[in-house]
Amino acid sequence: MSAASEASAAAAQAAAAEAEKDPIHLRVRDLRKSYGEHEILKGVTFDVLRGLNNVIIGASGSGKTVMVRQLIRLEKPNAGQIIVDGQDITSLSDVDLVPARRKFGMVFQMSALFDSMDVYDNVAFLLREHTKLRERDIREKVMARLKALGVEHAAHKMPAELSGGMKKRVAVARALALEPKILIYDEPTTGLDPITSRTVDDLIEQTRETYGVTSIIISHDMASVFRVGHHITYLYKGTIEASGTPEEFLASESVRVHEFLEASGVSKDLMREGRVDAPISAA
Repeated sequence: MSAASEASAAAAQAAAAEAEKDPIHLRVRDLRKSYGEHEILKGVTFDVLRGLNNVIIGASGSGKTVMVRQLIRLEKPNAGQIIVDGQDITSLSDVDLVPARRKFGMVFQMSALFDSMDVYDNVAFLLREHTKLRERDIREKVMARLKALGVEHAAHKMPAELSGGMKKRVAVARALALEPKILIYDEPTTGLDPITSRTVDDLIEQTRETYGVTSIIISHDMASVFRVGHHITYLYKGTIEASGTPEEFLASESVRVHEFLEASGVSKDLMREGRVDAPISAA
């Protein structure tokens, strides 16, 4: 490596180390996205706090899914900035986007495991596709993830043989395969019974504590939101209506916030009492 290349690499490492001291992991500024004449995101601005559970809530059609597609740059926004560790990823080329995207891991709604692959191969998939690791090294990483998430025994089971909670654990193991810094959960409790939903909430908190990830949780399950959320952002028809801690959110004077909370059917008292302070189970 040339002296210039070494200096450049050292500067990049120093910048990354400095960025990691910033309590704000990701900044969204005046983000806009339209499809034809239909404007979905209308100047969205909010922060994602480093190392915490950041929940984005909103009614169906409010723009949550479109927001996620912009955050991980599956689509290019029409305007605005998405700043991750000090770097605006909206202006990156396809080549430069590759390392930027590896900062994100995605836990899809309903887990979205590959039905034709067993648990082991589901988790190994990203490592085989995006690294040059030898198979024995892949095996070591995969089994370590499965063991940490309590599903090592299911390595050779097919997705159809797993319970809803186990599928979610495997989905998290797969999302963690490339060691992302930010983990996005898309409606993680959708379609799950209340007991399994609580287990998934515990899993989100356990994963955050164990791996030190920043979590972005897309949800409309208000009981779950107030169990795991450290910071809540309410997206209303493509704009940010409110953003803050659970306590600040409950104290909001916004009529729309109060309407949304009341429509959820979960009382404010239960929301205040429902915090998850530590993992409760590994079922």
